[in-house]
Amino acid sequence: MKFVLATFVPVVLLCTSGLAHSQEPPAATPEHKWLEKFVGNWESKSSAPAGPDGEAIECTGTANYRKIGDLWVVCDVTGDVAGSQFQAVQTIGYDPKSKVYVGTWVDSMWNHLWQYKGKVDESGNKLLLEAEGPNPMDAGKTAKFRDSYEFDGPDHIIVRAEIMSDDGKWVEMMRGDMQRVKEKD
Repeated sequence: MKFVLATFVPVVLLCTSGLAHSQEPPAATPEHKWLEKFVGNWESKSSAPAGPDGEAIECTGTANYRKIGDLWVVCDVTGDVAGSQFQAVQTIGYDPKSKVYVGTWVDSMWNHLWQYKGKVDESGNKLLLEAEGPNPMDAGKTAKFRDSYEFDGPDHIIVRAEIMSDDGKWVEMMRGDMQRVKEKD
């Protein structure tokens, strides 16, 4: 009975609040439609230039993007970083009022909610998302980060993660490739 009430009450509140406001959901913009490129299942391989021992750190994983309505994409990520398993959830949408892409990232390796803001570059193929968070190279301090997702065709994404150095230049921390997993006939 508690489960039924716990499930039923939020749904009723959501439905009645929507009726009370009589508001249509916002229409998707071309920027929202751009995000549909992500939808699907992807396999990833990436590496960081050097770990503490000077060896490159390898990472493999999967990313499963799905739409929530016409305004958001949500991704469930699983992976392996140098033998350590992790899970993550990413959201990406577009805020027409601010004219920026927005999103979040949470994962099992950081105690931090990453909040993105960004844009698609002039080529129309690369999404750049910036965030601020804990600096892994300087405990107790924060740094600016930039993730980029460059579509090199419909089935390949080049992914980069960068950190801003003290002199204001972006330094690549990781580079990877995501390949779309083809559905079997």
